Amino acid sequence: MTRQTGPSPLLIACALGIEHLALRTGDRAGAGGPVTVLRTGMGPKAAERSVTRVLADPALEGAAVLATGFCAGLSPGMHPGDLVVAEETRDPRSTVPCVATDRLVKELARAVPGRTVHTGPLTGSDHVVRGPERADLLATGAIAVDMESAATLLSAVRTGPRPVAAVRVVVDAPEHELVRIGTVRGGISAFRVLRSVLPAFFEWHRSLLLPRR
Repeated sequence: MTRQTGPSPLLIACALGIEHLALRTGDRAGAGGPVTVLRTGMGPKAAERSVTRVLADPALEGAAVLATGFCAGLSPGMHPGDLVVAEETRDPRSTVPCVATDRLVKELARAVPGRTVHTGPLTGSDHVVRGPERADLLATGAIAVDMESAATLLSAVRTGPRPVAAVRVVVDAPEHELVRIGTVRGGISAFRVLRSVLPAFFEWHRSLLLPRR
């Protein structure tokens, strides 16, 4: 596979206004190329529409796409502020493998020291997951769930070959279930973590330009 030698675009997609705020107020220094932060809106259909529309822009041809924001953890022992690096995203339509996840784990540990980073499948849902459904999804092998990552990455790869990844911050977990995830009540730590991860995203993006060894 031939790699680009110059700056390439990076599209970072999130759903909620508070996620977008965290990313907009994070450290934007160190980007390896043009960066677009897209607020898609909530839910898989909104994510699919927004990502497909934005990637139709010739300026984003071949752009790397990274889905991020908050998620619900499925595994016991997860805490708000933990990070999830998806090895793949899943929904009923498809499974999309993620690229250079080891590099993401390494860079996140550097950007947010002391935070636990979990790796595994990230599953998609069209609604906020509650109660027994959480255990049902865990039984499939998934470690976390959100409503947009799977749709974002599937839409991205359908528009053309490109590297994709998903990193989510746990705001809702089995022992720390929120009444309404949209309010991010009690999620101040998750907000702070999300605001701190941009340098890791930029290093991941920069690593994609390096030749394979």
